[in-house]
Amino acid sequence: MIKDIVLDMLFPRRCPVCDSVLPFGGDLICEDCSKKLRNVREPRCRKCGRMLTGAGKEYCPDCENVRHGFERAVSAFVYNDAMQDAIFRFKYQGRQEYADFFAESMSKYLGRELRGFGAEALIPVPLHKDRLKKRGYNQAVLLSERLGKIMGIRVEKDLVKRVRATAPQKTLTREERRKNLKKAFKLSGNGVKLTKVIIVDDIYTTGSTVDEISDLLRVAGVRSVYVATVCSGTPL
Repeated sequence: MIKDIVLDMLFPRRCPVCDSVLPFGGDLICEDCSKKLRNVREPRCRKCGRMLTGAGKEYCPDCENVRHGFERAVSAFVYNDAMQDAIFRFKYQGRQEYADFFAESMSKYLGRELRGFGAEALIPVPLHKDRLKKRGYNQAVLLSERLGKIMGIRVEKDLVKRVRATAPQKTLTREERRKNLKKAFKLSGNGVKLTKVIIVDDIYTTGSTVDEISDLLRVAGVRSVYVATVCSGTPL
């Protein structure tokens, strides 16, 4: 507790939306900026959790035509312009403190669903060692550690390894993403002694990354794989 106070004084927290310094001991986001974020609401796709454009359907166009390896995915926010800037700074500009707001939001808006999954562990999407060395941290690990602490779920940050460097996903088509991630991950250790897990990441786009990890975990004996992200985009 004292350590956190000292760190907060030496390195003031910043709003994840406007990046301005926040008052000591106050909220983790500016009041005005909180209005710029949009929560994922019903109707949602029953598989990937993204918001549907209209009522009457259970699945988005992607999930109607693609087999996913996970049971279900959920996200706290829509990936709008404000969230796009926030995630960029979180991943590439060293704003590690944003993880506190993101994790608290995931617990606040997704907590009931996450607990209902009955998962034994959170598994962050891993970075390749070269990218981790360049960036200095893995944002998915930060999210998992904060979320795990809030919800009382252990984090298995070394269970899945990214063994092959891959091209950035955001400019690729779905099929290109799938090929890009082929054999990019492997499990560490002598086996997986888990039956239900939640994969944690910052953004859900097509699900290609979590599908690859989900399939790997299922082959190893994990019965149910779920996904939780800070935000999700619209179907490609």
